[in-house]
Amino acid sequence: MFEKIKKYQKHPYIQQFRDVRAIGLAVFGVIALMVTWSGIKAVQTNYGLQKQISGLQQQNAVTELLNNNQKLQNQYLNTNEFLELSARREFGLAAPGEKVLLVPQNVALAHAKDLSVDETTNQNLASANKPMYQQNFEHWMDFFFHRTTSN
Repeated sequence: MFEKIKKYQKHPYIQQFRDVRAIGLAVFGVIALMVTWSGIKAVQTNYGLQKQISGLQQQNAVTELLNNNQKLQNQYLNTNEFLELSARREFGLAAPGEKVLLVPQNVALAHAKDLSVDETTNQNLASANKPMYQQNFEHWMDFFFHRTTSN
């Protein structure tokens, strides 16, 4: 058994690992792998944080736009035009010199367009629930076959 071990110890590949330069190279390789692994983890962490930052910046931009829209709406609500329109709508008031015509409800409804859900609205709702690629494909098929029924 000892002879076998001595035989393996004298093998050229095993002798190569006894050299100080080979051991130093192996230690250098291990340290290089550890530094690389640490750097990769730092880059991955920075990437995750950058994604969070960009998401929060987008949320801030959206919130800022909503605030600006609200400010504009508040400015509109303070104008004389809004007050006049709301007085006409809420109280049936008119400006001086205008005549107010009252139309009975049954006459107004007889000449009004029917706003009930019809077949085309159902088709539009059904097509809106389809994925975008399927809608696109159907639009192309309608184009190639000269169909005008679907939108």
